[in-house]
Amino acid sequence: MTESMDEGLLDRSSPSNASSELHVTASIVLSSSVASCGYFAYGFAVGYASPAQSGIMDDLGLSIAEYSVFASIMTFGGMIGALISGKVADIFGRRVTMWLLDLFFILGWCSIIFGKRAWWLDAGRLLMGVGSGIQLYVAPIYMSEVTPKKIRGCLVAAASFTLTLGFSLAYYIGNNMNWRTLALVGASPCLIQLLGLFFIPESPRWLSKIGLDKEVEASLQRLRGGNADISTEAAEIKDYTKTVQQHSGSKFMDMFSRKYARPLIVGTGLMALVQFGGNSAISSFASSVFRAAGCSADSASRVMAVLQLPFAAMSIILTEKAGRRLLMMITSAGACLGCFLAALGFLLKDYHQSAELTSQMVFIGILLFSVFFTMGMGGTPWIIMSEILPINIKGSAGSFIALVNCFTSWIVSYAFNFLFQWNAAGVFFLFAFFCGSVLVFVAMLVPETKGRTLEEIQASMTLLK
Repeated sequence: MTESMDEGLLDRSSPSNASSELHVTASIVLSSSVASCGYFAYGFAVGYASPAQSGIMDDLGLSIAEYSVFASIMTFGGMIGALISGKVADIFGRRVTMWLLDLFFILGWCSIIFGKRAWWLDAGRLLMGVGSGIQLYVAPIYMSEVTPKKIRGCLVAAASFTLTLGFSLAYYIGNNMNWRTLALVGASPCLIQLLGLFFIPESPRWLSKIGLDKEVEASLQRLRGGNADISTEAAEIKDYTKTVQQHSGSKFMDMFSRKYARPLIVGTGLMALVQFGGNSAISSFASSVFRAAGCSADSASRVMAVLQLPFAAMSIILTEKAGRRLLMMITSAGACLGCFLAALGFLLKDYHQSAELTSQMVFIGILLFSVFFTMGMGGTPWIIMSEILPINIKGSAGSFIALVNCFTSWIVSYAFNFLFQWNAAGVFFLFAFFCGSVLVFVAMLVPETKGRTLEEIQASMTLLK
């Protein structure tokens, strides 16, 4: 029963083990930093579309519809990456999977750098999308599996901060840089990660899943430090993995069984609602939104890029201090307010009210949305996803959740330009509704996971008999 599993897991805790959980070793820092390079690459790729829009459209003569394909096809590629990410990570391990995503990113950037026609750029963006779909699954999974419970949220949030850093850098330097040169900058973190992967250990939980018990202990010892007592943690990982495998299969359809209903609903529901909140559209077309509101696109984009950084840094502390639930509810409420203000600004413009007031409301609204999204609403769902999925369905369910994320992101980013030209205020009112829905969903269904081991969290959310 779930209760007995929880009790068994809690009985294993000891003072010596608890003290080692707070110790941050060089190996943990290096592992987190290497995984973070993928976040940076993804953030830069997402931010690339907005500052590069005018240059690409002028040089290649693209229409709005054609550029919408370029901007949104990355999320379509993300769906492909999401479909294969879990299976690849389960078969080949987390490190090899990260190496694969770097290959997709580098090939994609090269296609954009040397592209002479629109389809070259579309193909490159598609390849980068495949890499991003893999990244969105494997990076948080790897980091949650190698870090101690007391600092797990902080380190995964710190990695998410590098996503914001990459996004902000693309915005900040992109408006004054040729789009091909900007693409060259975007390829750099992938090369760094490729080298770093040779120096980090494999996930001990993946090693346990494939039955390499000695390697589990070696990986944990390397992660926790040469003098750390890893016997309790190693035993807990091995026992839970065996228990789950005895009670369950690992086929793709197993994740739809009743015992896994709660983690699957929480993961997919959270991802879908967050993406329908509009981030992929706002991040890709912020410059166009600011111009339509009468703001200076260059200045507003730079302010947004710089302002996101301190709030993203705050999430590193708040993830563990406030907890995942409270942080999600606060930031989704703030994002809702931001979209509502932007919607009111465009509504006033439709009624030919003060142009200055319109631009100020839209500017403030977009800034509010961006800072609250980066402070928690954007990164926290991935932390929760990496924590709640049992090891035997983590590959299939994680891929499915990442697929839902990429599919909803693609819908929003592709449809945004058309809907925005039709009714700008209506689009942002819709975004505000979905941001508000995130708050309600979290309050009703999402559990608090801070300060608990992965085995404790997963045992409490599944119905193993």
